[in-house]
Amino acid sequence: MEQTREQWLNKAAGQLARRVFKPAALALPEKLRVSCGWPSKKALSPNGRALAQCFDAGCSDDGTIEVFVSPVLAERLDVLAAFTHELLHAAVGPDAKHGPPFKQGMAAIGLEGKATSTEVHKGSALWEKLEATAEAVGEYPHARLDKESLPKQSTRLLKVECPKCGYTVRVTHKWLDVGTPTCCCGTKMKETEV
Repeated sequence: MEQTREQWLNKAAGQLARRVFKPAALALPEKLRVSCGWPSKKALSPNGRALAQCFDAGCSDDGTIEVFVSPVLAERLDVLAAFTHELLHAAVGPDAKHGPPFKQGMAAIGLEGKATSTEVHKGSALWEKLEATAEAVGEYPHARLDKESLPKQSTRLLKVECPKCGYTVRVTHKWLDVGTPTCCCGTKMKETEV
């Protein structure tokens, strides 16, 4: 039976705890839940897309830190790089945000770049640890979700226009079925092509 994404992420968290965090004298919290899911902000943003997110234990009813990896990621090393960033948030605590304790943790484990968008460079010591982790946990059981292939939603509002003065408004089918509105000039409005 194929493992789930959550099983894969849990195995990866265990491997990363041993290979990356423990040598840097950092520990992952005991109450940690991981999953593949949309970050709460900028999940589909074309600029500055969030690839993962860590939720503080205070957000969970049972006091568990929750980490989500975006379903737009499918290549396992990309997943592990984003996951490592979020696990660092879990390790240093929510109050650290991207401040000094987080930056010290970045240096200790080998994350590079800006604290808000870290990088793992190919050939670095961290990259090698991520490669070893990828080998240990196998293929990521996920196919990338692409929002660009979703059908575009058509407009729900229909345009109506006053034939006398040109005043336009938009209304739903529901209200057009009840009746066409009357313009502020007193003329009955007509549905037009969008």
